Order: sequence, then structure tokens, then C-alpha cells
Amino acid sequence: MAEDTHRSFLGIARHDPTVLEELVQASVENIEASGLDAKTYAMVNIAALIALDAAPSSYVWQVGLALESGVTSEEILGLLIALTPTVGNARIVAAAPEIALALGIDLDTIETG
Repeated sequence: MAEDTHRSFLGIARHDPTVLEELVQASVENIEASGLDAKTYAMVNIAALIALDAAPSSYVWQVGLALESGVTSEEILGLLIALTPTVGNARIVAAAPEIALALGIDLDTIETG
């Protein structure tokens, strides 16, 4: 593995601000290139994570970006509902608790009628 590659992986894993800033800049450039507004871009990225059955930690980052872009928790719930026919119940059920956690929703404290 090249030295730069190794250094980049290490920086990401250790939350090195310089490396993370480079990732954020790449994301900003990608948003601009997509032609989508920030909210739509964030929703598309959450949808992609669900479709890919992404690692739980991925949701924390992307949901945080979505909230910063003005996406509401209700819109994210709507996204889950809209994706169900396409990606299936299993992916939605797997993603829902991870997204709830990223939104700060404690599913264990919610009473079920």
C-alpha cells in the first residue's frame, strides 16, 4: 500500500481534522457538480446508504449532514416509507434503528400502545 494511502486511512480512522477537511471539501465539490440542492443531495445519500446496507456509523455522519441541510426527521421517515417497495422491508427495518439513533431518538424509551 502506498504511503499516502496508508496515511489517509489512518487519518480517517483517527478523525484527523486535516484529512476529514479534505473529505468535506470533496463532498462540497460533489454537491455542486450534482446540480442538486443540499437537502435533496443529503436525502439521496441516505437512500444510497440504505440500499447498500451500510455500516451503522455511516448513518450518523450522513443524517447529521442532512439535518444541517434542513432535512427534517419527518422527511427522513418519508424516505424510509418511499424506499420500502424498492429496497424491501429487510433493508428498511435494518436501517430504521440506525437512523433513529443518528436522530437522537431512543427507541427503547418509546412506549408502544
